Amino acid sequence: MEYVTLGRTGLKVSVLGLGGGGHSRLGQRTGASPEQSVAIVRRALELGVNFVDTAEAYGTEELVGEALRETRRDQVVLSTKKSVGRDGRLISGAELERGLEASLARLRTDYVDVYHLHGVRPEQYDHALAELVPAMLKLRDEGKIRFLGITEAFVSDTGHEMMARAVRDDCWDVVMVGFNILNQSARERVLPETMRRNIGVLCMFAVRDALSRPEKLRQTVAELVEQGLVDRGALDPQDPLGFVLEAAPSLPDAAYRFCRAEPGVHVVLSGTGNIAHLEQNAASILRPPLPEDIRRRLIDIFQRVDSVSGQ
Repeated sequence: MEYVTLGRTGLKVSVLGLGGGGHSRLGQRTGASPEQSVAIVRRALELGVNFVDTAEAYGTEELVGEALRETRRDQVVLSTKKSVGRDGRLISGAELERGLEASLARLRTDYVDVYHLHGVRPEQYDHALAELVPAMLKLRDEGKIRFLGITEAFVSDTGHEMMARAVRDDCWDVVMVGFNILNQSARERVLPETMRRNIGVLCMFAVRDALSRPEKLRQTVAELVEQGLVDRGALDPQDPLGFVLEAAPSLPDAAYRFCRAEPGVHVVLSGTGNIAHLEQNAASILRPPLPEDIRRRLIDIFQRVDSVSGQ
């Protein structure tokens, strides 16, 4: 595994991070037993992955806590998240504090390295800044969190409206941003500011459905062509990214390498319920970047797209 410094946090983190969410939730949504999910986390550690991300909403904090029970706490960079909305209303600072205490209990630890506000929508950001950041700073002062993070609701906010604003505030040490081959808009709207401020960047949505299921990819690209966001003659409608396979064994492999090579990205997250997939993703992230002509072609084709997440 290879390691980088997560921006101004100074944390040394693996370039591949294990995500406890996504479609599979460490396999809990795809039929895995708790023991099998724990084994995925432990296999990630064996592969050198030291960045592990979960969230209250995922229902996987207890599994991560069990998996890390016999690992030295300072050997893992642990990240979890709290949703800002509940039952149609916005949570208070006190609720956030109680939420962290519950997360710490499930994770079997007395602190987390990064505590994020989870999936913040544009209309929720003012409340997050005024009400929740002070509570997070209090928790940081108490030693229960080390760094403050925020993640975007990428499926509905594909153009990064919330995140483009958040990265201009000084309180965020780490951000989790949607970025992939199909939607590269963070390159212009988010990453210049994170690099300027030395904010740690976690990349989510590197693969998802559109880059792992051929039919979904064809459908997504056809819609982008119809909307005038992708030139009709730029690719084969039946095999839109076939040219990428000249330099990669699979599209997911190419997708991880594309994201890993993006300037400003520190960690590419991989959520999986399958040890074989985890091992493949770990191998992909360590392969060389895609050839520059292929990377440039992908940028040229999708440079106008900011309307899809790849979900």
